[in-house]
Amino acid sequence: MRAPVIHVHHWSRSADGCFRPGTRGNEPKDQAIPRAGEAVYQKSVNSAFIGTTLEADLRQHGIDSLVIVGLTTNHCISTTARMAGNLDFRTYVVADATAAFDRSGADGRTRAAEAVHNAALGDLHLEFAEVVDSDALLWACRSSR
Repeated sequence: MRAPVIHVHHWSRSADGCFRPGTRGNEPKDQAIPRAGEAVYQKSVNSAFIGTTLEADLRQHGIDSLVIVGLTTNHCISTTARMAGNLDFRTYVVADATAAFDRSGADGRTRAAEAVHNAALGDLHLEFAEVVDSDALLWACRSSR
């Protein structure tokens, strides 16, 4: 059985938001363009569960496990994974299929993207989600057939 692929696109409500409709930031990358039959949800906040029917739809289809990939680890990935864990979904975040950007801390120092990414993954791992890499995930999928 093939697991469904679900896309979540961020649509900024702000007139100057970098993910507002009609901008490059709102368009999926070529390798992530939804295929026919793949569900697409539009969100306007960090969590894929807020303002969408995602939770109800997952439950209606008997889906109890989620594998999360995308951007950014410390924002949308983290918020969605935390909510998924709190909603009792078995949640996996794929470390090498997520990423972050350089970020200034409250102390004014810039933290490198890799440090931001790793800190966000560390905050999620074994509390809200299991952090895995794509090789381990693909191996587990192949061996469960």
